[in-house]
Amino acid sequence: MTSLASDKVLVLIPARMASTRLPDKPLADINGLPMIVQVANRAREADVGRVVVAVDDQRVFDVVKAAGFEVVMTRADHQSGSDRIFEAVQLVDPTGQAEIIINVQGDLPTIEAEVVRASLRPLEDPNVDIATLTVEISDEHEKTSPHVVKIVGSPISDTRLKALYFTRATAPYGEGPLYHHIGLYTYRRAALERFVSMKPSVLESREKLEQLRALEAGMRIDAEIVHSIPLGVDTPADLEKARALLAGRTK
Repeated sequence: MTSLASDKVLVLIPARMASTRLPDKPLADINGLPMIVQVANRAREADVGRVVVAVDDQRVFDVVKAAGFEVVMTRADHQSGSDRIFEAVQLVDPTGQAEIIINVQGDLPTIEAEVVRASLRPLEDPNVDIATLTVEISDEHEKTSPHVVKIVGSPISDTRLKALYFTRATAPYGEGPLYHHIGLYTYRRAALERFVSMKPSVLESREKLEQLRALEAGMRIDAEIVHSIPLGVDTPADLEKARALLAGRTK
């Protein structure tokens, strides 16, 4: 478990309505609950700190509030989830009590509580600016798929990598494990503020991977190695998988 105090941790869940492959995605029904409420339930189960959902649509706002979760309205024109998260931080914690911000994507309804908790561990090292998650790739197809982002990292323990690069290519070359990057980020507040103040970087634009902006700026990202990949719901087929995985759950 992490030694970080829960009153210093803010879990933010961005929910964006504009999805071309799955219209009105945050409101998609998963066993009687909207997907965004399922994600908020998973975040609450992690029990690491205050949970707030950041939305850009009144319908989602009303649904989240009715489910008993804290919710904040943000602008609809943000270019990235990190920009939405930073606006939300300023709105819900203007005095700066929260020192650590966990960004749990709003389309991860099956994420395990332990996976959320694991994202805090790298920040026990004061030299780490941003923490994220990774899992060793076991599927041969994923090793070469550009849709699976790989993390190239230097092992610093049996459960942690220091990130050197993120890529859609197959890397690193040679014998050894390859790691699938899980896009959940935990920021020091100052690191998030610095990150959103910078313009997109060259490698970020080329790989279409936002986290490269931080590495190019000299920020340190460590990745905790976990053992399961949360299902990201982007298509109707993904939605059916999520319904099956959460079947029988009442909350």
